[in-house]
Amino acid sequence: MASHTVAFEITLFCLCLGMAYSVDFNFPAVFNFGDSNSDTGDLAAGLGFQPPPPYGQTFFKTPSDRFCDGRLIVDFLVDAMDLPFLNAYLDSVGVPNFRKGCNFAAAGSTILPATASSICPFSFGVQVNQFFRFKSRVLELLDKGRKFDRYVPAEDSFRKGLYMFDIGQNDLAGAFYSKTFDQILASIPTILLEFETGIRRLYDQGARYFWIHNTGPLGCLPQNIAKFGTDLSKLDELGCVAAHNQAAKTFNLQLHALCQKLQGQYTDANITFVDIFTIKSNLIANYSKYGFEQPLMACCGYGGPPLNYDSRVSCGQTKVINGTTITAKGCSDSSEYVNWDGIHYTEAANQYVASQILSGKYSDPSFSDKMPFLLKLKF
Repeated sequence: MASHTVAFEITLFCLCLGMAYSVDFNFPAVFNFGDSNSDTGDLAAGLGFQPPPPYGQTFFKTPSDRFCDGRLIVDFLVDAMDLPFLNAYLDSVGVPNFRKGCNFAAAGSTILPATASSICPFSFGVQVNQFFRFKSRVLELLDKGRKFDRYVPAEDSFRKGLYMFDIGQNDLAGAFYSKTFDQILASIPTILLEFETGIRRLYDQGARYFWIHNTGPLGCLPQNIAKFGTDLSKLDELGCVAAHNQAAKTFNLQLHALCQKLQGQYTDANITFVDIFTIKSNLIANYSKYGFEQPLMACCGYGGPPLNYDSRVSCGQTKVINGTTITAKGCSDSSEYVNWDGIHYTEAANQYVASQILSGKYSDPSFSDKMPFLLKLKF
Protein backbone atom coordinates (compact mmCIF):
# COMPACT_ATOMS: atom_id res chain seq x y z
CA MET A 1 0.00 0.00 0.00
CA ALA A 2 1.17 3.52 -0.66
CA SER A 3 2.08 5.44 2.46
CA HIS A 4 0.07 8.51 3.39
CA THR A 5 1.53 9.01 6.85
CA VAL A 6 3.01 12.37 5.91
CA ALA A 7 -0.44 13.76 5.28
CA PHE A 8 -1.82 12.57 8.58
CA GLU A 9 1.10 13.03 10.97
CA ILE A 10 -0.83 15.62 12.92
CA THR A 11 -3.48 13.73 14.85
CA LEU A 12 -4.74 16.45 17.10
CA PHE A 13 -6.34 19.63 15.88
CA CYS A 14 -8.02 22.43 17.69
CA LEU A 15 -11.10 22.71 15.56
CA CYS A 16 -13.90 25.19 15.39
CA LEU A 17 -15.53 27.53 12.94
CA GLY A 18 -14.48 31.15 12.82
CA MET A 19 -17.60 32.54 14.38
CA ALA A 20 -19.38 35.72 15.28
CA TYR A 21 -19.84 34.38 18.79
CA SER A 22 -18.25 31.57 20.74
CA VAL A 23 -19.45 28.04 20.14
CA ASP A 24 -17.63 24.72 19.98
CA PHE A 25 -17.66 22.24 17.13
CA ASN A 26 -20.08 19.90 18.82
CA PHE A 27 -22.90 19.90 16.28
CA PRO A 28 -25.91 17.68 17.05
CA ALA A 29 -26.57 17.00 13.34
CA VAL A 30 -25.26 17.68 9.84
CA PHE A 31 -27.41 18.46 6.81
CA ASN A 32 -25.48 18.09 3.56
CA PHE A 33 -26.28 19.41 0.07
CA GLY A 34 -24.26 18.68 -3.04
CA ASP A 35 -23.38 16.46 -5.99
CA SER A 36 -21.48 13.19 -6.41
CA ASN A 37 -18.58 14.47 -4.33
CA SER A 38 -20.77 13.99 -1.26
CA ASP A 39 -23.67 11.76 -2.44
CA THR A 40 -24.04 8.79 -0.05
CA GLY A 41 -26.83 7.15 -2.03
CA ASP A 42 -29.43 9.69 -3.10
CA LEU A 43 -29.17 9.36 -6.87
CA ALA A 44 -28.92 5.56 -6.68
CA ALA A 45 -32.07 5.39 -4.54
CA GLY A 46 -33.93 8.06 -6.50
CA LEU A 47 -33.27 6.56 -9.93
CA GLY A 48 -33.21 2.94 -8.78
CA PHE A 49 -29.73 1.70 -9.63
CA GLN A 50 -26.46 0.84 -7.93
CA PRO A 51 -22.93 1.66 -9.05
CA PRO A 52 -21.32 -1.70 -9.93
CA PRO A 53 -18.20 -3.27 -8.42
CA PRO A 54 -15.43 -2.26 -7.93
CA TYR A 55 -17.15 0.81 -6.45
CA GLY A 56 -16.99 0.57 -2.66
CA GLN A 57 -14.29 -2.08 -2.63
CA THR A 58 -11.79 -0.33 -0.36
CA PHE A 59 -13.83 0.37 2.78
CA PHE A 60 -17.34 -1.01 2.40
CA LYS A 61 -16.18 -4.15 0.49
CA THR A 62 -19.27 -3.81 -1.69
CA PRO A 63 -20.85 -0.97 -3.71
CA SER A 64 -22.15 1.60 -1.21
CA ASP A 65 -24.01 3.89 -3.64
CA ARG A 66 -21.05 6.26 -3.44
CA PHE A 67 -19.10 7.14 -6.58
CA CYS A 68 -15.83 6.12 -5.01
CA ASP A 69 -13.87 3.03 -4.02
CA GLY A 70 -14.60 3.86 -0.40
CA ARG A 71 -15.36 6.84 1.79
CA LEU A 72 -16.05 10.39 0.64
CA ILE A 73 -14.81 13.65 2.15
CA VAL A 74 -18.16 14.07 3.93
CA ASP A 75 -17.76 10.61 5.50
CA PHE A 76 -14.40 11.58 6.98
CA LEU A 77 -15.72 14.94 8.19
CA VAL A 78 -18.74 13.58 10.05
CA ASP A 79 -16.60 10.76 11.45
CA ALA A 80 -14.20 13.35 12.84
CA MET A 81 -17.19 15.00 14.54
CA ASP A 82 -18.12 11.66 16.16
CA LEU A 83 -21.24 11.49 14.02
CA PRO A 84 -22.38 8.49 11.94
CA PHE A 85 -22.22 8.46 8.16
CA LEU A 86 -25.15 10.43 6.76
CA ASN A 87 -28.05 8.47 5.32
CA ALA A 88 -29.30 9.62 1.94
CA TYR A 89 -32.66 11.39 2.08
CA LEU A 90 -34.23 9.14 -0.55
CA ASP A 91 -32.88 5.83 0.80
CA SER A 92 -35.77 4.05 2.52
CA VAL A 93 -34.27 0.56 2.77
CA GLY A 94 -32.03 -0.66 5.57
CA VAL A 95 -33.70 1.17 8.46
CA PRO A 96 -32.05 4.55 7.77
CA ASN A 97 -31.49 6.66 10.84
CA PHE A 98 -31.65 10.43 10.53
CA ARG A 99 -31.06 11.25 14.19
CA LYS A 100 -27.74 12.94 13.46
CA GLY A 101 -28.63 14.51 10.14
CA CYS A 102 -29.50 13.81 6.54
CA ASN A 103 -27.74 13.93 3.18
CA PHE A 104 -29.59 15.53 0.27
CA ALA A 105 -26.61 15.49 -2.12
CA ALA A 106 -27.23 13.69 -5.40
CA ALA A 107 -24.68 12.75 -8.05
CA GLY A 108 -24.94 14.79 -11.23
CA SER A 109 -26.83 17.61 -9.54
CA THR A 110 -26.37 21.24 -10.46
CA ILE A 111 -27.05 24.55 -8.74
CA LEU A 112 -29.16 25.70 -11.68
CA PRO A 113 -32.55 23.97 -12.07
CA ALA A 114 -32.41 20.64 -13.86
CA THR A 115 -33.60 20.37 -17.46
CA ALA A 116 -34.99 17.48 -19.47
CA SER A 117 -31.46 16.51 -20.50
CA SER A 118 -29.97 16.69 -16.99
CA ILE A 119 -28.37 13.57 -15.54
CA CYS A 120 -29.96 14.29 -12.18
CA PRO A 121 -33.35 15.88 -11.45
CA PHE A 122 -32.37 16.78 -7.87
CA SER A 123 -30.81 20.20 -8.41
CA PHE A 124 -29.92 22.48 -5.51
CA GLY A 125 -33.35 24.10 -5.28
CA VAL A 126 -34.97 20.64 -5.19
CA GLN A 127 -32.57 19.56 -2.44
CA VAL A 128 -33.54 22.61 -0.39
CA ASN A 129 -37.23 21.75 -0.95
CA GLN A 130 -36.50 18.19 0.15
CA PHE A 131 -34.94 19.55 3.32
CA PHE A 132 -38.06 21.59 4.05
CA ARG A 133 -40.24 18.50 3.60
CA PHE A 134 -37.84 16.49 5.78
CA LYS A 135 -37.98 19.10 8.52
CA SER A 136 -41.77 19.33 8.34
CA ARG A 137 -42.17 15.55 8.57
CA VAL A 138 -39.71 15.34 11.46
CA LEU A 139 -41.62 17.97 13.45
CA GLU A 140 -44.89 16.12 12.76
CA LEU A 141 -43.40 12.87 14.06
CA LEU A 142 -41.95 14.54 17.14
CA ASP A 143 -45.41 15.90 17.95
CA LYS A 144 -46.73 12.32 18.05
CA GLY A 145 -44.59 11.32 21.01
CA ARG A 146 -41.16 9.98 21.86
CA LYS A 147 -41.27 6.72 19.91
CA PHE A 148 -39.59 8.34 16.89
CA ASP A 149 -36.85 10.12 18.85
CA ARG A 150 -34.27 7.45 17.99
CA TYR A 151 -34.72 7.95 14.26
CA VAL A 152 -35.16 11.67 13.61
CA PRO A 153 -33.29 14.81 14.70
CA ALA A 154 -34.33 16.69 17.80
CA GLU A 155 -36.19 19.90 17.05
CA ASP A 156 -33.28 22.14 18.07
CA SER A 157 -30.94 20.23 15.72
CA PHE A 158 -32.31 22.29 12.85
CA ARG A 159 -31.10 25.47 14.54
CA LYS A 160 -27.89 24.10 16.01
CA GLY A 161 -26.92 21.76 13.17
CA LEU A 162 -24.21 22.29 10.57
CA TYR A 163 -25.33 22.88 6.98
CA MET A 164 -22.68 21.72 4.49
CA PHE A 165 -22.51 22.45 0.75
CA ASP A 166 -20.35 21.09 -2.07
CA ILE A 167 -22.01 21.85 -5.39
CA GLY A 168 -21.33 23.75 -8.61
CA GLN A 169 -18.85 21.42 -10.31
CA ASN A 170 -21.46 20.06 -12.73
CA ASP A 171 -22.74 23.51 -13.67
CA LEU A 172 -19.28 24.45 -14.90
CA ALA A 173 -18.04 21.13 -16.29
CA GLY A 174 -21.27 20.46 -18.18
CA ALA A 175 -21.30 23.93 -19.72
CA PHE A 176 -18.04 23.30 -21.60
CA TYR A 177 -19.87 20.88 -23.89
CA SER A 178 -22.15 23.57 -25.30
CA LYS A 179 -20.84 27.03 -24.37
CA THR A 180 -17.77 29.14 -25.07
CA PHE A 181 -15.40 30.02 -22.26
CA ASP A 182 -16.68 33.61 -22.17
CA GLN A 183 -20.28 32.39 -22.02
CA ILE A 184 -19.42 30.15 -19.09
CA LEU A 185 -17.79 33.00 -17.18
CA ALA A 186 -20.81 35.20 -17.93
CA SER A 187 -23.15 32.56 -16.51
CA ILE A 188 -21.46 32.35 -13.10
CA PRO A 189 -23.39 35.24 -11.47
CA THR A 190 -26.68 33.56 -12.47
CA ILE A 191 -25.51 30.25 -11.00
CA LEU A 192 -24.49 31.92 -7.75
CA LEU A 193 -27.74 33.88 -7.52
CA GLU A 194 -29.55 30.53 -7.48
CA PHE A 195 -27.17 29.31 -4.76
CA GLU A 196 -27.71 32.49 -2.74
CA THR A 197 -31.48 32.01 -2.96
CA GLY A 198 -31.16 28.54 -1.46
CA ILE A 199 -28.90 29.73 1.36
CA ARG A 200 -31.30 32.55 2.21
CA ARG A 201 -34.25 30.14 2.27
CA LEU A 202 -32.39 27.89 4.68
CA TYR A 203 -31.47 30.86 6.87
CA ASP A 204 -35.11 31.93 6.96
CA GLN A 205 -35.95 28.42 8.21
CA GLY A 206 -33.52 28.79 11.11
CA ALA A 207 -30.20 27.50 9.71
CA ARG A 208 -27.27 29.39 11.26
CA TYR A 209 -24.11 27.36 10.70
CA PHE A 210 -23.01 27.13 7.07
CA TRP A 211 -19.92 25.35 5.73
CA ILE A 212 -19.49 26.04 2.01
CA HIS A 213 -16.92 24.21 -0.13
CA ASN A 214 -15.71 25.87 -3.29
CA THR A 215 -15.23 23.76 -6.39
CA GLY A 216 -12.08 21.82 -7.21
CA PRO A 217 -9.70 21.96 -10.20
CA LEU A 218 -12.06 20.63 -12.87
CA GLY A 219 -9.33 20.70 -15.49
CA CYS A 220 -7.40 17.99 -13.64
CA LEU A 221 -10.12 15.35 -13.96
CA PRO A 222 -9.19 12.66 -16.53
CA GLN A 223 -12.66 12.95 -18.10
CA ASN A 224 -12.04 16.60 -18.94
CA ILE A 225 -8.42 16.10 -19.99
CA ALA A 226 -9.47 13.30 -22.36
CA LYS A 227 -12.20 15.42 -23.95
CA PHE A 228 -10.73 18.92 -23.93
CA GLY A 229 -6.98 18.42 -23.50
CA THR A 230 -6.01 16.69 -26.75
CA ASP A 231 -4.36 19.94 -27.83
CA LEU A 232 -1.35 20.11 -25.51
CA SER A 233 -1.32 23.91 -25.74
CA LYS A 234 -4.60 23.88 -23.81
CA LEU A 235 -2.93 22.23 -20.78
CA ASP A 236 -1.28 23.97 -17.83
CA GLU A 237 1.96 23.06 -16.08
CA LEU A 238 0.26 20.21 -14.19
CA GLY A 239 -1.16 18.68 -17.37
CA CYS A 240 -4.65 19.95 -16.56
CA VAL A 241 -7.05 21.79 -18.89
CA ALA A 242 -6.32 25.45 -18.23
CA ALA A 243 -9.75 26.83 -19.25
CA HIS A 244 -11.62 24.50 -16.88
CA ASN A 245 -9.41 25.47 -13.97
CA GLN A 246 -9.73 29.16 -14.80
CA ALA A 247 -13.52 28.86 -14.82
CA ALA A 248 -13.36 27.13 -11.43
CA LYS A 249 -11.13 29.89 -10.04
CA THR A 250 -13.52 32.58 -11.29
CA PHE A 251 -16.49 30.74 -9.80
CA ASN A 252 -14.65 30.37 -6.51
CA LEU A 253 -13.71 34.05 -6.30
CA GLN A 254 -17.35 35.04 -6.74
CA LEU A 255 -18.54 32.35 -4.32
CA HIS A 256 -16.09 33.65 -1.71
CA ALA A 257 -17.40 37.19 -2.20
CA LEU A 258 -20.96 35.89 -1.81
CA CYS A 259 -20.06 34.16 1.47
CA GLN A 260 -18.54 37.39 2.78
CA LYS A 261 -21.63 39.37 1.73
CA LEU A 262 -23.97 36.92 3.45
CA GLN A 263 -21.86 36.91 6.61
CA GLY A 264 -22.06 40.69 6.69
CA GLN A 265 -25.85 40.59 6.35
CA TYR A 266 -26.47 37.65 8.69
CA THR A 267 -24.46 38.66 11.73
CA ASP A 268 -26.07 35.94 13.87
CA ALA A 269 -24.98 33.27 11.40
CA ASN A 270 -21.60 31.62 10.86
CA ILE A 271 -20.62 31.18 7.24
CA THR A 272 -17.34 29.39 6.59
CA PHE A 273 -15.85 29.23 3.09
CA VAL A 274 -13.60 26.19 2.51
CA ASP A 275 -10.98 26.36 -0.25
CA ILE A 276 -11.19 22.87 -1.73
CA PHE A 277 -9.55 24.07 -4.96
CA THR A 278 -6.26 24.90 -3.26
CA ILE A 279 -6.24 21.65 -1.25
CA LYS A 280 -6.85 19.48 -4.33
CA SER A 281 -4.46 21.45 -6.54
CA ASN A 282 -1.75 21.09 -3.93
CA LEU A 283 -2.37 17.35 -3.79
CA ILE A 284 -2.05 16.99 -7.56
CA ALA A 285 1.04 19.21 -7.75
CA ASN A 286 2.81 17.45 -4.87
CA TYR A 287 1.28 13.98 -5.09
CA SER A 288 4.46 12.03 -4.33
CA LYS A 289 5.02 14.03 -1.16
CA TYR A 290 1.72 12.70 0.14
CA GLY A 291 2.34 9.07 -0.81
CA PHE A 292 0.59 8.91 -4.18
CA GLU A 293 2.03 7.68 -7.47
CA GLN A 294 -0.62 8.71 -10.03
CA PRO A 295 -1.99 12.29 -9.89
CA LEU A 296 -4.07 12.30 -13.08
CA MET A 297 -4.59 8.70 -14.23
CA ALA A 298 -7.84 6.98 -13.23
CA CYS A 299 -7.57 3.86 -11.07
CA CYS A 300 -10.75 2.34 -12.49
CA GLY A 301 -11.07 2.74 -16.22
CA TYR A 302 -9.99 1.53 -19.64
CA GLY A 303 -7.20 2.48 -22.01
CA GLY A 304 -4.09 2.46 -19.86
CA PRO A 305 -1.66 5.37 -19.44
CA PRO A 306 -1.65 8.29 -19.41
CA LEU A 307 -5.30 8.70 -18.29
CA ASN A 308 -6.82 5.20 -18.29
CA TYR A 309 -10.12 6.81 -19.21
CA ASP A 310 -12.48 6.04 -22.07
CA SER A 311 -15.81 7.87 -22.15
CA ARG A 312 -17.44 4.89 -23.90
CA VAL A 313 -17.04 2.52 -20.95
CA SER A 314 -17.26 3.73 -17.36
CA CYS A 315 -15.79 2.11 -14.26
CA GLY A 316 -17.16 -1.40 -13.68
CA GLN A 317 -18.85 -1.66 -17.07
CA THR A 318 -18.27 -4.18 -19.85
CA LYS A 319 -19.18 -3.21 -23.41
CA VAL A 320 -18.69 -4.50 -26.93
CA ILE A 321 -17.06 -1.79 -29.03
CA ASN A 322 -16.22 -2.46 -32.68
CA GLY A 323 -16.67 -6.17 -32.06
CA THR A 324 -14.30 -6.25 -29.09
CA THR A 325 -15.43 -6.80 -25.50
CA ILE A 326 -13.78 -4.32 -23.15
CA THR A 327 -14.10 -3.86 -19.39
CA ALA A 328 -13.21 -0.84 -17.28
CA LYS A 329 -11.47 -2.49 -14.34
CA GLY A 330 -10.10 -1.20 -11.08
CA CYS A 331 -6.37 -0.93 -10.40
CA SER A 332 -4.64 -3.20 -7.90
CA ASP A 333 -4.01 -0.48 -5.31
CA SER A 334 -6.29 2.55 -5.32
CA SER A 335 -4.28 4.21 -2.53
CA GLU A 336 -1.61 5.01 -5.11
CA TYR A 337 -4.09 7.05 -7.18
CA VAL A 338 -5.64 10.47 -6.66
CA ASN A 339 -8.42 9.79 -9.16
CA TRP A 340 -10.78 6.85 -8.95
CA ASP A 341 -12.89 6.70 -12.13
CA GLY A 342 -11.97 9.72 -14.21
CA ILE A 343 -14.41 12.03 -12.42
CA HIS A 344 -14.20 11.26 -8.70
CA TYR A 345 -11.37 10.98 -6.20
CA THR A 346 -10.21 7.82 -4.45
CA GLU A 347 -10.83 7.21 -0.78
CA ALA A 348 -7.13 7.85 -0.11
CA ALA A 349 -7.34 11.25 -1.82
CA ASN A 350 -10.59 12.08 -0.02
CA GLN A 351 -8.89 11.22 3.26
CA TYR A 352 -6.06 13.62 2.47
CA VAL A 353 -8.49 16.40 1.50
CA ALA A 354 -10.52 15.90 4.70
CA SER A 355 -7.37 16.10 6.83
CA GLN A 356 -6.49 19.41 5.21
CA ILE A 357 -10.00 20.80 5.67
CA LEU A 358 -9.83 19.90 9.35
CA SER A 359 -6.52 21.68 9.76
CA GLY A 360 -8.50 24.91 9.41
CA LYS A 361 -5.79 26.50 7.25
CA TYR A 362 -7.90 26.57 4.10
CA SER A 363 -11.01 28.22 5.49
CA ASP A 364 -12.28 31.76 5.79
CA PRO A 365 -12.63 32.47 8.63
CA SER A 366 -9.80 30.10 9.51
CA PHE A 367 -10.43 27.83 12.47
CA SER A 368 -9.47 29.59 15.66
CA ASP A 369 -6.91 28.06 18.01
CA LYS A 370 -8.60 29.51 21.06
CA MET A 371 -11.50 27.11 21.31
CA PRO A 372 -11.65 24.54 24.11
CA PHE A 373 -12.90 21.74 21.88
CA LEU A 374 -10.06 19.47 20.75
CA LEU A 375 -10.67 16.95 18.02
CA LYS A 376 -8.75 13.72 17.65
CA LEU A 377 -8.71 12.57 14.06
CA LYS A 378 -9.49 8.88 13.65
CA PHE A 379 -7.95 8.57 10.22
